[in-house]
Amino acid sequence: MIMKTNLVVLGTGFGAFSALKELDSDLYDIKIVSPRNHFLFTCLLPSTTVGTIEFRSIIEPIRNLKNASYIQAYCKLIDETNNKLLCVDADTGKEFTLNYDLLIISVGEVTNSYNIEGVGKYSYFLREVADARKIRIKVIDCFENASIPGITEEEKKSYLRFVVCGGGPTGVEFAAELHDFIEEDVRKKYPGLENDIEVILIEAGKTLLNSFDAKLSEYTMKVFKRQKINVRINSYITKVTDKEIFVNDGSHFNYGLLVWAAGNTATELIRSSTLPKNNRFKLIIDHFLKVSGTKNVYAIGDCTEIPDEPFPVTAQTAQSQGKYLGKSLNKLAKGKEIKPFKYKDLGMLAYIGSHKALANTNQYKGSGFITWLFWRSVYVTKLVSLKNKLLVLFDWFKTFVFGRDVSNF
Repeated sequence: MIMKTNLVVLGTGFGAFSALKELDSDLYDIKIVSPRNHFLFTCLLPSTTVGTIEFRSIIEPIRNLKNASYIQAYCKLIDETNNKLLCVDADTGKEFTLNYDLLIISVGEVTNSYNIEGVGKYSYFLREVADARKIRIKVIDCFENASIPGITEEEKKSYLRFVVCGGGPTGVEFAAELHDFIEEDVRKKYPGLENDIEVILIEAGKTLLNSFDAKLSEYTMKVFKRQKINVRINSYITKVTDKEIFVNDGSHFNYGLLVWAAGNTATELIRSSTLPKNNRFKLIIDHFLKVSGTKNVYAIGDCTEIPDEPFPVTAQTAQSQGKYLGKSLNKLAKGKEIKPFKYKDLGMLAYIGSHKALANTNQYKGSGFITWLFWRSVYVTKLVSLKNKLLVLFDWFKTFVFGRDVSNF
């Protein structure tokens, strides 16, 4: 009987899930450690915040993978000297250790609050299904609160002031989905409120979507202006209270909801790790995705960087790295030679509302309705299971025919 190599994967994101789909369970005894027991297709997460798509349509239970066992826990400490992991049960807080022969770190990053007062306490992040659900409840609450008889005009406007911080894909797509919800559903279901609604998008840089082609960024600004989304560039939030937002130009205003999508930073595991890191707390890996200076630790996705060849911090990069690593480890176990990882940039897509999208690829840079159809078709294709594909298609059809559900529970 051949002894299998004990392989532990930390995380259930794009990188980890892609690697797991490739790894051969005849060669490896695979364990997955993550507090999240599902893979989340984050590209469509903004659509769930207003009910365009339902939450379960974009998640795939990790236990559906037949080649690995799963443990719902956090990894607290990596002891690379003794090949041990100190883990904490995500529910009970009970600590335990795991041994490994090979380790794959794919823990991603967390939202960066930049230590701005009140951000962690009063704003809503958008990284997980639980975050999207909280936002969806809060959005409906804002409209219900604004409908209460006897409140002042100022109170009504405060409830209906929605603020998004961050002009990257997540912030832009959430603002776009919120705009569609207001135009297609709020006007019908909350008559009389439409003139008091204000959507503000705050971006510290000079433009939105700065990783896209300049013309596409400019086009987005024009579309948002037509949609009456108040875009404030070269601006940043300095303080948040339970009722007010303070901006660097000295202005401040009341708000109903603040969604924070202004950047990412390293997890506590990576920050506290003794593995080699750069000044931005990213694990330093080589062209075979092995952590620098180690023999049996690999890392992929947002928490990593190859010093002489930095890649875009996207789901596409993590997915590509995961697929490569899974195949490479299978080859290594069989004594075969492997080639270094080569990244092929397939471009980026973004939804900007009103049935318009952007495509920023090497072959095509476009915008508008046709690109929106392309955006939808690509994301349906990229969903990981037939179940997800059918559910998302049904959700889009249901929203088109019946509108979005405004029930709160």
